Amino acid sequence: MPPLRPQPRFPENDTQPFWDATKRRELTYQTCNKCDGVIFYPRRHCPNCGSDDNTWKVSQGLGTVYTFSVIMQSRHPAFKDLGAYAVAYVDLDEGFRIMTNIVGIQDPIKDIQCGMRVKLRWEDQGEGEIALPMFEPA
Repeated sequence: MPPLRPQPRFPENDTQPFWDATKRRELTYQTCNKCDGVIFYPRRHCPNCGSDDNTWKVSQGLGTVYTFSVIMQSRHPAFKDLGAYAVAYVDLDEGFRIMTNIVGIQDPIKDIQCGMRVKLRWEDQGEGEIALPMFEPA
C-alpha cells in the first residue's frame, strides 16, 4: 500500500465536521443563515458578513473544472509513484470551489480541459479514517 497523503492534525475545531463527513463519503460545505452566502473551505465565521450562524449541507458532488495543473514529479513519499497527476480547482454546482485531484483518466495532459464536467469520487485514507474528495469525468 502506498504511503498515505499528508493528513490534517486533529482535533481541528473549525474543520472537524467536514472531516467526519468524509468518513461517511459526504462532501460538506456551509451556508450562512444571515446572508445566505456559501462557505467553503470550512470555517467558523462567514467570510461575507462575519456571522457564526452557519449550517452544514451535503454537496451532490457535480461540478466543472475551473483550472488545473499537471504535476510531473514529486519527491514526497505519498506522491512520488503517482507519475503525472492533475491538481485542479473545481467549481461545484452548489456555488463553491474546491482544490482537488482529477482522477480516472489516462493522460492528465490530454484528458482534462477547463470547463469539463466532473463528478465526485472518494479515495480512502487508512482504515476507517478520512476519505479524500477527488473528481473524475462526469
